[in-house]
Amino acid sequence: MPLSEKNIPVHHLTTEQFQLMTLDTGHPENFNDIHRHNFFEIIWFQKVKENSSLELDFESYSLKNNQICIIAPGQVFNMKLKGEKGYVLAVSREIFRETCDIESILTGGTIPFLLDEENEATCSTVISLIEKEYKGMSRIGLLKTYLRAFCIIITEQISLQDPSINDRQRIHQLVSLIEEHYTVEKDTRFYADQIKISTHHLNDIVRHSRGTTVKKMIAQRLLLEAKRELSFGALTVKEIAFKLGFSDASYFSRFFRKQTGQNPEGFKSGKS
Repeated sequence: MPLSEKNIPVHHLTTEQFQLMTLDTGHPENFNDIHRHNFFEIIWFQKVKENSSLELDFESYSLKNNQICIIAPGQVFNMKLKGEKGYVLAVSREIFRETCDIESILTGGTIPFLLDEENEATCSTVISLIEKEYKGMSRIGLLKTYLRAFCIIITEQISLQDPSINDRQRIHQLVSLIEEHYTVEKDTRFYADQIKISTHHLNDIVRHSRGTTVKKMIAQRLLLEAKRELSFGALTVKEIAFKLGFSDASYFSRFFRKQTGQNPEGFKSGKS
């Protein structure tokens, strides 16, 4: 496949910093392809069809009624709409930073999560206010206020579903640090030192919160970026290895095979 066809399309907010649409009547972009966003998107699946699913960063998720999925800028997304009902909020990075707790969202909210009955009722009230204002005077200050209320509710829902609530700040720090340093710092001690706790304590927090270890979190971030580059980028396997901080391509290939069961070349050709 030519490179121009392999490059993943990036969807942009062009005329507005905030858009509201419904799943059954329209959408500010085309869901039916693999794409990324340069903005945040909140999708509330109020009613879904049997076997409804979406793909987010190479993982497939089955959908249920009253689930919310938050797509962060840069994530690879794909979904085939089959008549699901619900709302889509497309929000610029700037407005999202103003109105939402980004760290909480990125730590626990970028996969589908359920709204409980009480929060479902509150979110319905708030989304009605957003819809009325958006279709009416569309005052951005008021829309931000309503969006902030909506984000507070869903962030609290994420917190209720996160067993590590007492250590959320440290997990937030870790996620941010890994995102910033994962290509050059692959040792747990570096991250523990930055957070100012022992490696043992940090791993205990991560194990309790995520059911994994710091080392595996770093590996998963490396693997995700490797898959993105192999699927949609123009770099060779050797160039990807060096970009991700591996000392040589063979080391990278061993790492990739250990994580996926196949060589980078095989994964890349399978996506062509």
